[in-house]
Amino acid sequence: MSSSSNPVVPFVAENLNGVRERISSCAQSNNRAEGSIRLVAVSKTKPVDLLVEAYEAGQRHFGENYAQELMSKCSEMPNDVRWHFIGPLQSNKAASLVKTVGLDKLACVETVHTMKLANKLDRACASWLEENPEFAAEDDNNVKLGIYLQVNTSGEESKSGLKSVEEMCSLAQEIVDNCPHLRVDGLMTIGAPNDYTCFDTLVDYRSALAKQLGLVDENVIDLSMGMSGDFEEAIARGATSIRVGSTIFGARDYSNKK
Repeated sequence: MSSSSNPVVPFVAENLNGVRERISSCAQSNNRAEGSIRLVAVSKTKPVDLLVEAYEAGQRHFGENYAQELMSKCSEMPNDVRWHFIGPLQSNKAASLVKTVGLDKLACVETVHTMKLANKLDRACASWLEENPEFAAEDDNNVKLGIYLQVNTSGEESKSGLKSVEEMCSLAQEIVDNCPHLRVDGLMTIGAPNDYTCFDTLVDYRSALAKQLGLVDENVIDLSMGMSGDFEEAIARGATSIRVGSTIFGARDYSNKK
């Protein structure tokens, strides 16, 4: 196939700045602090040169849906990139993801909703620390893998995630009690298209999680919600991390994906 058959976005930096301006405007309209919302640039299926353009425009947090793609891109991008895994992660790929990317670059796995995956990630982190003892000497929180618990706020069968507050609280407590190398940093949801009550539901889950974990300030728990089509609505409802892809990089090409 010739390159002319694929959509080309030569202005990633301009698109990125446009998203940042919208985030800033929305934050101001909702009395949010300027730096209270993290932008994760979702770069799945995109070539590394587009990620480099975003990086050169100041972007540091990137999100990937496929473990193999994240591991490949990680080796080609600068070491200060912070990677977010935002797709379904098979437990048998947890070890290779952690080992290849490393706890120094893997900022968060946002899609944890089973103890099986949590245990696999925890063991993978322990192995990585054994192989990289220089990191084990740093502040304790810096050698833990951040995770978000994925919540199915829409109730759709096609969506993964925890389906009740009780299920979420139980999993969170079990992870805190049994996975010393993981840190429950927040909650994540995809939600149903145009149903913004899904965002409100995640806020309610955060309150329950803070109570379960004995946190005085629930705002220390991240809310990862909102994508290209609805991130402003998500910010208005309390999102602290948004996942924006096509608005920055253009439409995705899945032709090479199995």
